[in-house]
Amino acid sequence: MTPLDLAGYLVAGLMTAVALWRMPAALWGDEEDKRRRALWGCYAGFAAALWTKTEAVRTALNNSQVTDLAVLIKHYTATVAILAILSYIVAIYGRYPDGGPVPRHVRFARVVQRVVAKAALATLVLLTVLFFTVVDRSVPSDRFVSDHAGQWGATLYMSVFYLFLGAASAVCAYQWALATAGAVRRHLRIGLGMMTCAMFIGVAYTVSRTLFLWVSVVDNPSAAFAREFDRATEAAQVVLFALFALGASLPAFSNGWRRARLWRAQARLHPLWRELMTTFPDQPFEPPRSRMRDLTRLDTPADLRVDRWTADIADAVEKLRHYVPDDLLDAARRAAEADTEGTGADPGPRTDAYWIKAALLAHRDGAEAGRAAAVEPKNASDQDDEVAWLVRVAREYRTIPPARTEQVLESLEQTA
Repeated sequence: MTPLDLAGYLVAGLMTAVALWRMPAALWGDEEDKRRRALWGCYAGFAAALWTKTEAVRTALNNSQVTDLAVLIKHYTATVAILAILSYIVAIYGRYPDGGPVPRHVRFARVVQRVVAKAALATLVLLTVLFFTVVDRSVPSDRFVSDHAGQWGATLYMSVFYLFLGAASAVCAYQWALATAGAVRRHLRIGLGMMTCAMFIGVAYTVSRTLFLWVSVVDNPSAAFAREFDRATEAAQVVLFALFALGASLPAFSNGWRRARLWRAQARLHPLWRELMTTFPDQPFEPPRSRMRDLTRLDTPADLRVDRWTADIADAVEKLRHYVPDDLLDAARRAAEADTEGTGADPGPRTDAYWIKAALLAHRDGAEAGRAAAVEPKNASDQDDEVAWLVRVAREYRTIPPARTEQVLESLEQTA
């Protein structure tokens, strides 16, 4: 097996994995979600086409009763994928009010989709006719383009397909270049940029192979040159599909990574949140349960649950301020600085952890409520910063032994 064949298996597997990953949302999602269905159709079509290019599949199909059948199936499935990708381009622009202004590039995409949809059927019919009439299929081929170089029938057949593929690639490159320039979110901009590069490679791929075939009709190249050219352009196509699969999946990967970070934040906040909510049971929207049960609940989105827990912790700290003296903050800071001395660690999160743990202990020991004690203000710029800070506090909270907390409270009594 050559490195190019191995790369073919890898990129076919990648496209298949992405298609399977996208399939549930496409098949069982909202009936109005045309964008996901179109994108899945594109992935599924290209995955099928790529598998027909792998060594084992193409050899089996090309040596079947229908010689070179892998080529025809590949072009059928690729045409379906192209229709899906153009539908995806139109779908991502959303809907516009009837009679209202529609941007020029959106109108262009809609016109192209309608034209290509009508041309696709004609292209498939023409490919089928040419394949069974003018293409020399007397001997099964391994690499269709290089093996049929110099043959006008195969050149005409491939030119029809490359015209369709190249035009669609150019439209995608144009549309996604515009979308890349206007993308605000970084991961979306990078993903669209990768897809744009993939389509430019696709345009170069179709133009170069079409020129090669027609030049070969006039001046038949050597078998060695034809093989080298075929391998070079096939390698470029492997890069094309890798960029396309990764670029189109990057926004989803980013969302998945964000959900993973939210789940990890929940796991780390839960012990602190649970202990505070056990102390003030009337405060939480729902009573705390075991960490596993709370983390595996599906009735509340992770981001909403993290927001609730953050607000619950802040409210509980506000209540605890009435059960401790102002000196607790200084005592907690001294204990945190002693623990982190020589480590280079920021004592801030441990200071808050000491304060919360000592305040809880004082509350449970029957401290009487009074005026609100001083706490150190936090300069969180947004909700994500606040969650990140509380996660650090919760991590320190778990490492403070009860005896150390008692020492902090005893130091207050000694100075009273």
